Amino acid sequence: MRLHTLTGALALAGLLSACSMAPKYETPLAPVATNWAVPAGVRTPGNEVALPIRWQQFFHHAQLREVIQFTLDNNRDLRAAALNVQAFQALYRIQKSQNLPSVGVQGSGARQRVPADLAAAPRAVVSGNYSVGLGIAAYELDLFGRVSSLNEQALQQYLSMDSTHKATQLSLVAAAANAWMTWQADLQMLEVVTRTLAANEQALELVVSQVENGIATELQRYQAQTAVDSARAQHAQFTRTVEQDLNALQVLVGTELPASVRSARALPQDWQLADLPVGLPSQVLAQRPDILAAEQQLRAANANIGAARAAFFPSISLTASAGTSSRELSGLFEGGSGAWSFAPQINIPLFSAGRLSANLDYATLQKDLRVAQYEKSIQDAFREVSDGLSAQRTYELQVDANQQLVQTSTKYLDLAQLRYQSGVDSYLTVIDAQRTLLSSELQAIQVSLQQALSEVQLFKALGGGVLSGSDSGKS
Repeated sequence: MRLHTLTGALALAGLLSACSMAPKYETPLAPVATNWAVPAGVRTPGNEVALPIRWQQFFHHAQLREVIQFTLDNNRDLRAAALNVQAFQALYRIQKSQNLPSVGVQGSGARQRVPADLAAAPRAVVSGNYSVGLGIAAYELDLFGRVSSLNEQALQQYLSMDSTHKATQLSLVAAAANAWMTWQADLQMLEVVTRTLAANEQALELVVSQVENGIATELQRYQAQTAVDSARAQHAQFTRTVEQDLNALQVLVGTELPASVRSARALPQDWQLADLPVGLPSQVLAQRPDILAAEQQLRAANANIGAARAAFFPSISLTASAGTSSRELSGLFEGGSGAWSFAPQINIPLFSAGRLSANLDYATLQKDLRVAQYEKSIQDAFREVSDGLSAQRTYELQVDANQQLVQTSTKYLDLAQLRYQSGVDSYLTVIDAQRTLLSSELQAIQVSLQQALSEVQLFKALGGGVLSGSDSGKS
């Protein structure tokens, strides 16, 4: 069997491949300042961990790292993002297959009987036709780069989904840390309220005893009772909050938390967050997965313009085959049975009622839209980092002030109790001191939580936590 014709067609297809008609891609200038406005006192790069920082370097507390790993292993949103990556990878492979012709073996056979009157013969005619061939069908020569532009578009969309998957991982790391820290902070506030309730109940018992002995008044008893009732209400509130925090954490993690995690208790000073380097905007923009995804979508839109432009020009497709044909099945491989066919087809667009122009306009507008989205993602990233840097110093000052307030409120309560026991002040002063101490303790925990959450947000804004495949767990 002679296949020189088919071989020549394949060679011609390779020689006629052309460059893309897509515009030359240029990354838009970042519409932000060249550096952060770092407030005085904010930590600058020194002996901190270097960018890019992975979540294992930032979170040192064993229980928190365990929760984060559980989340990466079991969260359903992350699984969906990973499946989307695989889906777009398959679409890219499908599109890339258009670079080469599809070659297949085709065989056919037919026999027919024609009556004598139709065959103009003395008797009916029985004939057959059998063929076996190797061929290509409707392979488009990429003369003006339409196929290569579509390939580039599919590739960039696949890469964008992969970057989106990494962004989902980073968001989940931050979300798991936030949920765990919020749960731990609410547990501490519940313990403070529980301790305050117990102290108020003891004080109420003492006041009731004093009332019965004529030492205290009914007014003082009711004052003590109001303090107990207020603490009971707060205890019920924080009990509910803690349970809801745990429910939210388990949904985020995607599985039942082990007993070791559920029973863990950690103070804010034990959460062990690493110091973050400030870095430069160029470093952040180079590693944030959401910005990478936005730029890859922009590249895909740019490639699509090339495909829309190429549609204005003629397209050539090839259909060819080479094999054997015979009237009898037994004669397929006998000498002289060789057969071939070569059928090129050209399509020249002359009139499309504006469809091609509209497609090009749409592709151009899509690129302009992607440019705006890319620039917006950079601006958002810059603002997030700037906010995080601004929060660092102010939260440190606020935490110090709240800790001092707790110490002062403790001394205030001690003195109020001494003055009440000495008969100098009324019990109302003790109640005010108790209320002040409780408020300052709860506020100190809340501010410490806000400081930690701010650091986690800055870790995320700096593009930390970019994970490898081994970090994504079952997803």
